[in-house]
Amino acid sequence: MNIHISRYECTECRKCFTSRQKLVEHTRSHSGEKPFECTVCNKRFTQSANLDKHSKIHSGEKPYKCHMCDKAFSQFGSLNRHLAVHTGDKPYKCHMCDKSFTQSGYLNVHLRVHTGDKPYKCSLCNKSFSQSCNLQLHERNVHSNIRPYYCPYCGKLFPTNCRLKRHVRTHTG
Repeated sequence: MNIHISRYECTECRKCFTSRQKLVEHTRSHSGEKPFECTVCNKRFTQSANLDKHSKIHSGEKPYKCHMCDKAFSQFGSLNRHLAVHTGDKPYKCHMCDKSFTQSGYLNVHLRVHTGDKPYKCSLCNKSFSQSCNLQLHERNVHSNIRPYYCPYCGKLFPTNCRLKRHVRTHTG
C-alpha cells in the first residue's frame, strides 16, 4: 500500500518505496553519498549491507560453491551470475541492437553506447565516462602520482603496464 499511495516517494525521480529507510538509501544514488567505509581498503558504499558483502573479500570467506565446477564465491549473487557461464543463458537483450547479456546491469551499461550517456565525471578535469570503473582508472592513471611500473632500461616510472610496454619499445626498437 505504501507504494500505491506514494508515502515514500523520491523527489528526484518519483520512484516509490515501502519504507523511509529504503527511500533514504535510494536518495544516495542521486547525491553520491557513501557513508559506509571499508576499514581495510577505504572503499565506500551507500548501504551497510553492501559493505558487509564487500568485507568478505578481505576475510577470504567464500561460502557459496558452484555445483558444476566447485568454484567458490563470497556472495550468493556472484554465484548466481557465475552459473550463466555453464548455461550460456543471456536473458537481457538490447532492444536497439539485439546484443544479449547475462546480467541486467551489463545491459544497462551497454545501453549507454546507444544513448551516449556518460554519468561519471572527473572532479579534476570534467572528463566524462560511461562506467565508474573507467573514471577510477582515469583518476589513477592521469591524476595520481602512483606509478608502480618501472622501465628496466632507464628506471622511468609509469602508471600502467601498457604505458611501460610502449615506452620500452623506445629502448628495444
